[in-house]
Amino acid sequence: MIMPDHAQADHEGLLIRADASTQLGAGHAMRCFALAKAWQKSGGRVTIAMSEALPGMQERFRNEGIRVEHVSFLEGGSKEDAKQTGALGLRIGARWTVVDGYHFEPAYVRHLRDAGNRVLLFDDDGCFGEYCSDVVLNQNLGASEEMYLQRSECTKLMLGTDYALLRPEFLSIDRFHEPVPATNRLLVCMGGSDAENVTEKAIQAAAQVGGKMQTTVVVGSGNPHQEQLRGLAARLPGVRIQHNPANMAELMCEADLAVSAAGSTCWELAYLGVPMIVTAIAKNQEKNAQALAERGAAINLGWHENASLTEISNSIGQLAGDVVRRRAMSQAARNLVDGLGAKRVINVLRGATA
Repeated sequence: MIMPDHAQADHEGLLIRADASTQLGAGHAMRCFALAKAWQKSGGRVTIAMSEALPGMQERFRNEGIRVEHVSFLEGGSKEDAKQTGALGLRIGARWTVVDGYHFEPAYVRHLRDAGNRVLLFDDDGCFGEYCSDVVLNQNLGASEEMYLQRSECTKLMLGTDYALLRPEFLSIDRFHEPVPATNRLLVCMGGSDAENVTEKAIQAAAQVGGKMQTTVVVGSGNPHQEQLRGLAARLPGVRIQHNPANMAELMCEADLAVSAAGSTCWELAYLGVPMIVTAIAKNQEKNAQALAERGAAINLGWHENASLTEISNSIGQLAGDVVRRRAMSQAARNLVDGLGAKRVINVLRGATA
């Protein structure tokens, strides 16, 4: 067994294994970042191991007091990946190893546990044939025990938006604002990468709405279409680009409605009560988009390729002009996320015995 390096060992430590790229997006790493900040607040230290990261992401983590380990693998989620990550967890004496990414399959988790690591696995859809981690965290609507019938007896489940993880910037802001009767303040946010450039379609749709929409467009650091989007914004009145902004919570509060990918950003919008028009830009987001609409918190456009400019434009225009519906959606959204998710997760992790 690998003994902890006592110069570095931290029995109150958290090791995170997550990646971010244009193809993977930023969601996995950023929800781990929210967990990392909550762990730090509880008095612990955090190390994150990454083989891929979006521009500026590792620097941001370091600035937040998170130790970053760059790991190199021919294939993320491979046996060699698991071997090195497991060894790192033991070497630093981490209390928990957190794994987030669809390429971290059951064999990967099993290797970590067999090596002596206690593992929390982020999951979104219950698609694996088995679950052997100590904890499975699925913060999505519709998450249920039935999705995890093939799990080990030791596996604890944390399911639903009661466990939605929010970054500190959202928890420190006033989340209650009354929807105004008529609005033209729109936020477009399609995640950290948006490889399919759904952002451009949303901008064009907003431009077709009467009443001169004031559209704030968030472009993540991994978006490969940045120059194209800047050029489009320059040709359209009322459109401003915010590149990888540090004040995302403030931008959400300034908006009266949002067009968003149906990923983790939805929990931030929901907490702040921003009425949403959502679209799935990854297959694992489709159920989430549907569930948000069923709860009255969002308008679901479905799979992004099937949503026409006219459909998006009509949805924006109708919602902007319907204050009664926006008020109802705002309340329904706030009812889903109370901001205590990270605290609940930390309580479970801290309450576990060694």
